[in-house]
Amino acid sequence: MSPTALPAAGPEHGHVTFLGAGPGDPGLLTLRAVEALSHADVLIAEHEVLDVIRTHARQGVSVVQTDADPSSVSPPGTGTPQLTVVDGTSTPAAVPAAAARDAAHLVMEAARGGRRVVRAVSGDPGLDTYAAEEMLACAAAGVPFEVVPGVAAVVGVPAYAGVPLRDAEGADVRFVDARTASDRCWTEVGASDGTVVVSTTLDSVAAAAGELVSAGRKPDTPLTVTVAGTTTRQRTWTATLGTIAQTLKQAKVLPSPDGGRPVIAVVGERSAAARRDQLSWFESKPLFGWKVLVPRTKEQAASLSDQLRSYGAVPHEVPTIAVEPPRTPQQMERAVKGLVTGRYEWIAFTSVNAVKAVREKFEEYGLDARAFAGIKVAAVGEQTAKALVAFGVKPDLVPSGDQSAAGLLEDWPPYDPVFDPIDRVFLPRADIATETLVAGLIELGWEVDDVTAYRTVRASPPPAETREAIKGGGFDAVLFTSSSTVRNLVGIAGKPHNVTVIACIGPATAKTAEEHGLRVDVMAPEPSVHKLAEALADFGMKRRAAALEAGDPVTRPSERRPGARRRRSTT
Repeated sequence: MSPTALPAAGPEHGHVTFLGAGPGDPGLLTLRAVEALSHADVLIAEHEVLDVIRTHARQGVSVVQTDADPSSVSPPGTGTPQLTVVDGTSTPAAVPAAAARDAAHLVMEAARGGRRVVRAVSGDPGLDTYAAEEMLACAAAGVPFEVVPGVAAVVGVPAYAGVPLRDAEGADVRFVDARTASDRCWTEVGASDGTVVVSTTLDSVAAAAGELVSAGRKPDTPLTVTVAGTTTRQRTWTATLGTIAQTLKQAKVLPSPDGGRPVIAVVGERSAAARRDQLSWFESKPLFGWKVLVPRTKEQAASLSDQLRSYGAVPHEVPTIAVEPPRTPQQMERAVKGLVTGRYEWIAFTSVNAVKAVREKFEEYGLDARAFAGIKVAAVGEQTAKALVAFGVKPDLVPSGDQSAAGLLEDWPPYDPVFDPIDRVFLPRADIATETLVAGLIELGWEVDDVTAYRTVRASPPPAETREAIKGGGFDAVLFTSSSTVRNLVGIAGKPHNVTVIACIGPATAKTAEEHGLRVDVMAPEPSVHKLAEALADFGMKRRAAALEAGDPVTRPSERRPGARRRRSTT
């Protein structure tokens, strides 16, 4: 626990934590911020900040959203709070007519009754917002508070844009908020040759550049402008003070109804294009900004989605199958009782869903992981093994090679009547046949109880917006991890657009995709979801390199002209 952690909140005034949520990347939250969020009774924040912090809040926490219209864009901390209370399940609740109260009163009222309040703001509370006014109000009212600093936008955004603010030469760095800067401020920074970091809006960048030129900065001074910094929507333009207006116009960024979006502009030699080309580590990730469809449930896709995010992608999980109990549960009930009575030498799990099915049946009977005592446990792969460990069971056998039924059989020991007192294996599975594993175990001398533990059925169609994105080219890539995911996705949502990159886990899946009229661009070198993600990242990296070599702008597949013909390439 942090040494700054305070004791329990007072019974009357409660306690308030003013917390910096950083510029947008949830990974920039500090350890202290995560700790404070886990103990909060009430969260108070703007809509975009809530998206960053809610993951770390405890279940059932009350949420007070301070902006009535989530689509509106205003400087952080400056809007009039609208008292919109949301419970732990995100269901709007009726509220009194207190929407007009300012943030300070909102914070103090939330703290009454001894509650712990987290007032989260974008960036850092002391640099990016006007939270000091709220702190002073708390102090005047005797409400104890603490401050958890965050990564300021004026520091974090340039770092993600590949623009270091200082180097060995140690030049001055000035921070300017163009919305409140005085003539004197512009004159001072204009007369300086140091780096200037300007907080402004997209449609006001040219005006800010003009102020600096008028104050003495040379028109050819390098300039970078970054919007949506530290998120996968980040975009950076490199120009000079004299050319930024033309650059944004040529890029068709302006004029735009989104011109009021906040941006961070860095002025100085450290913004030179040649330097940024070498230091732009974030936007040069192989799948940066790619919207990737993952036809799996969130539970199944967790590690795969994390891997895609590490490549800069934005994964979107769409379940293509739903799991239901077997139509006749008696066979499963007898097998679970047989586990307890010593009927089996082995139990083999071929999926995470099989682990879940057995675990649920255990809980129904009041059993736990101790019921596996004396039984050898096999898992078909790493994800299934992780599900078993979470259940409290360490598997005795995981394939050393392919994570498949064939890989499991390669490592499975033959039955030996001397060392194996029991010759029977319990195989809880889906209603889809597992002949390969059953036949292989029988060939090794084992008897197999092949039991349907759950049924897989086609999932319900995703929302209309997702279906339209799939058919209309809104996704940059789709990962198909089995033939059934191809058939089910096309069945419930339609065929992916021809600009969408199709990635398949193996030849059988690729064949099914082609049978459905899809052109396969990427094939995993081995049947592993993680190798599939690696192959897609390699495809994206080569595609990016080819664009740069040709002098073309780096675009995502979904940004291609609709209907454009694609060249076939397989990695």
